[in-house]
Amino acid sequence: MPGGMKKLFITIYFAVLLTIVTGCRSIDNNLDQIKINSGEDINIFVATDIHYLAKSINDKGKAFENFFSSGDGKQLNYVNEIVDAFIYDIQDKKPDVLIISGDLTCNGEKESHLELAEKLREIEKTTETSVFVIPGNHDIQNPWARGFQGDEQYVTDSINSSQFKKIYKDFGYQEALSKDTATLSYMVAPSKDLWLLMLDTNVYENNYSYGSPVTYGEIKQETYKWIKECSRLAKKNGARLIAIMHHNLLDHNMVLNYGFTIDKSEEVIKKLSECDISLTLSGHVHMQDIKYSKYNNNTIYDIVTSALSVYPVQYGILEYTSKKGFYYDTARVNVEGWARKSDIRDRNLLNFKKYNYNFFFDISYKKTYDSLTETGIYSEEDKKLMAETMSILNANYFAGTVSVIKDEVMDNKGYKLWESADEPEFLTRYVRSMLYDYGINNNKLYIPDKGIE
Repeated sequence: MPGGMKKLFITIYFAVLLTIVTGCRSIDNNLDQIKINSGEDINIFVATDIHYLAKSINDKGKAFENFFSSGDGKQLNYVNEIVDAFIYDIQDKKPDVLIISGDLTCNGEKESHLELAEKLREIEKTTETSVFVIPGNHDIQNPWARGFQGDEQYVTDSINSSQFKKIYKDFGYQEALSKDTATLSYMVAPSKDLWLLMLDTNVYENNYSYGSPVTYGEIKQETYKWIKECSRLAKKNGARLIAIMHHNLLDHNMVLNYGFTIDKSEEVIKKLSECDISLTLSGHVHMQDIKYSKYNNNTIYDIVTSALSVYPVQYGILEYTSKKGFYYDTARVNVEGWARKSDIRDRNLLNFKKYNYNFFFDISYKKTYDSLTETGIYSEEDKKLMAETMSILNANYFAGTVSVIKDEVMDNKGYKLWESADEPEFLTRYVRSMLYDYGINNNKLYIPDKGIE
């Protein structure tokens, strides 16, 4: 080998060796810094789809009012207050970890990211809670990023993936045991018994050329190799591994699944099951729902926690006890308690549960009534009965409580009209789909620990 080539080979060899040694040392150092020891319980708050919009780019004028009131039911007019009330809950209940599984911002506005990051920094400064985030499909390179002033919307800056990692460096990326080189995925160890695989499943590279954020998600082949290595590392250290991602692992509705369920979901189920992952936490579809699938001898659950920005404004609580298992429950953000504590006079906030339900109900009612009117085939009385039934069902569906009102709804006249309806076709299928479920309590779940093989 010529002298020059030999020098180059030696340089590359030692560079690779240094990377491996440094990487191992970094993992060892982070393992030494784990707060929760083996055998100790861990308590995790799970939030998703906050869709935060910064105060600095929103004057709450006519343009914003038109935007949020014609939307899909997100309580954007009070999203800043919802986040502050959620922080109040965290400071009161003191979970070990807060996970936010994507769609941190309304439409990826840089100002919204920066403002939310400050809120998350406040959590870590005032509590012992560790915060871990991943992006959603709205968060990066979003051509829909807008601010609101008076009667006008205006274009505002979004961010790229490098900026996302920099803005949220203190919320997962800095303390990661391992990072995927192909995406913004990473793995953290909040306890010695439970490690978190934070997966970036978004496809945002072509958003600007498409003119809109891509809805669907995927796991890249390079990322699968990284996941397998993470699984090996977790097993080596006797830790249980769960996955968190924005997109759903499983179909949570027979009508609303395209773009929500991750692409090639059967392959993802297979790959995760082979890594002994029995639980994923996701968001994106905004409703509270739990589904499961079986692969060989493994049952894998996908828990979708409802959007923090949508009725009933709730979050998940996940507790893990080594050798016992996972306990999942939900709780509503105590907006009313926070408002009283903060001496706020706004009646909507002081009576938030009622206001939030009525807001979501009215949005559903108007959209349904207008769709039925467009068909030109229903009487005024029938449109009102059908819109009311749809709105009651939809509110309970998003809250994960359809089972509570199912029999009552199926007996009412409005639902019988839906049963015999053909138009509008999509809405008719959606109404019927809401009454189909696995018979699982969508707000509570226990998964026994099967041990680590």
